Amino acid sequence: MNAENIPTVQKKVMIIAGEASGDLHGARLVQAMRQQEPGLVFCGMGSRELAAAGVELLFDASKIAVVGLIEVLTHLPDIVTALKMLKKRMLHGRPDLLILIDFPDFNLMLAKRAKKLGIPVFYYISPQVWAWRTGRVKTIGRLVDTIGVILPFEEAFYCSRGVAAQYVGHPLLDSVKVTSDRESFCRRHGINPAHKLIGLLPGSRRKEISALLPDFLAAAKRLLGKYDNEFVFLLPVAATVSEEDLWNNGLEAYSGQINIHLIRENRYDMMAACDAVVAASGTVTLELAILGIPMVVVYKVSPHTYFIGRLLVRHMQFFSLVNLIAERSVVPELLQDEVNPGKIEAELVRLLFDDKARAEMLMALAEVRSKLGQPGASQLAAGLALKLLRVPRNNDFCISEKQKG
Repeated sequence: MNAENIPTVQKKVMIIAGEASGDLHGARLVQAMRQQEPGLVFCGMGSRELAAAGVELLFDASKIAVVGLIEVLTHLPDIVTALKMLKKRMLHGRPDLLILIDFPDFNLMLAKRAKKLGIPVFYYISPQVWAWRTGRVKTIGRLVDTIGVILPFEEAFYCSRGVAAQYVGHPLLDSVKVTSDRESFCRRHGINPAHKLIGLLPGSRRKEISALLPDFLAAAKRLLGKYDNEFVFLLPVAATVSEEDLWNNGLEAYSGQINIHLIRENRYDMMAACDAVVAASGTVTLELAILGIPMVVVYKVSPHTYFIGRLLVRHMQFFSLVNLIAERSVVPELLQDEVNPGKIEAELVRLLFDDKARAEMLMALAEVRSKLGQPGASQLAAGLALKLLRVPRNNDFCISEKQKG
């Protein structure tokens, strides 16, 4: 038979994302991989973005998008179901590569099964083991073939511990795109551009919504009661939550008292239009930094989860990605009991009306943006993933001195 007539075997890739940001970055990675190698077939777990990228979703990630050690327990049935479904496909549909995106506790269980089956594993956007549970580095090194890291200091962290890792830059530099200016955004949503626009970003998980949105809305009400300025509040609807989640956690109670708009699309246009934002700690804070939007960052979990977390994380001075990358305090952080309407209001007032504080933050956010590197992370990560598809075992990105010896 002529070699040209031999049918090519389609390569199958399983990709796992457990939350909204991973869903977005995973979709970008899928698109980049298909650009470099058309014909790839993808399945896995994710949400709206991965589905739109043509990935066959075996399980909807929004059902298990939770934060906190205690909160996970209430979602155990869904987590177990998801693991069973994905492991079954891994066994009977045998992917040629497993791609994991953050979501470490869940993903490392899948990595363990993949290693037993001889399936190479690419970890894109690694767990923040440099912050807590550093013992997982050994587990990652044993189960993962290559890591594509997205923060500047992560490559040295992993390589110094003998784990194959390469810095690809931050994927947000590829995905954070503004399609219209403030005037156009306001006109599209029936908003007076002369008003102060404040973003309320309580997160992409249901537990985050229930923990933070009521305080965000109460802070908004306090602002309206104290200042003559006209305020408009913008609340995005994440792919992993429903409008019902928002209405059940305070929106219904405040809908007639504050001028609030639900934004279902072009959320970067929304962020860029804001004068200030209060946001749950996470990837969104880097999105805001790239856009140069002043922010207040908050983090709040159940008391039990917080207590356990304090025992595990003792050395970190900051919890927001912006401050961690800057290695200094750039944005105000409100943690646990500090997350209340009064403190949120006070920090927003400073960002809105203190010109000096606002200017200083804008300069610092520009510095953080420059530290993230250049665009092209998705393409570089795609190259690493495809290398594993073609050569099942390849750990030559970095080798520790101990390994060389």
